[in-house]
Amino acid sequence: MIALIQRATRGCVRVGGEPVGQIGPGLVCLVGVAQGDGPEQARRLAERVMNYRIFPDNAGRMNCSARDQGHGVLAVPQFTLAADTRRGNRPSFTPAADPAEATWLFDVFVATLREAHSGAVATGRFGADMQVELVNDGPVTFWLEAPSS
Repeated sequence: MIALIQRATRGCVRVGGEPVGQIGPGLVCLVGVAQGDGPEQARRLAERVMNYRIFPDNAGRMNCSARDQGHGVLAVPQFTLAADTRRGNRPSFTPAADPAEATWLFDVFVATLREAHSGAVATGRFGADMQVELVNDGPVTFWLEAPSS
């Protein structure tokens, strides 16, 4: 599984012009699921997202996590992260998990976030045409993986 996390001062996902998930300060987390991923990867990736230290401490160093700061997490399913882009000018989505499996694993990811975090956890809507708004703080963006074995 893949997460592209962005430290944000705010984030919002809209479907049909209506907000379906939003946070104040925290992480906007785009989540991709690849073939071969399972619940172990979903839980491990959620733990990494919650514990990844990218927020400033009192000295201004990236030494605090969203969990430490009580910040929100906005999780957005994005199958395009699992695309194969190594050749040509058009991505191949063959490596992406099928929608039913990816939906289930995204739900495991979100449930793990909610179990482990006292802050707000909001989501986009799987399979919907979403508009994602965020103010990237820094900018600070990282690519995290919990690869299948």
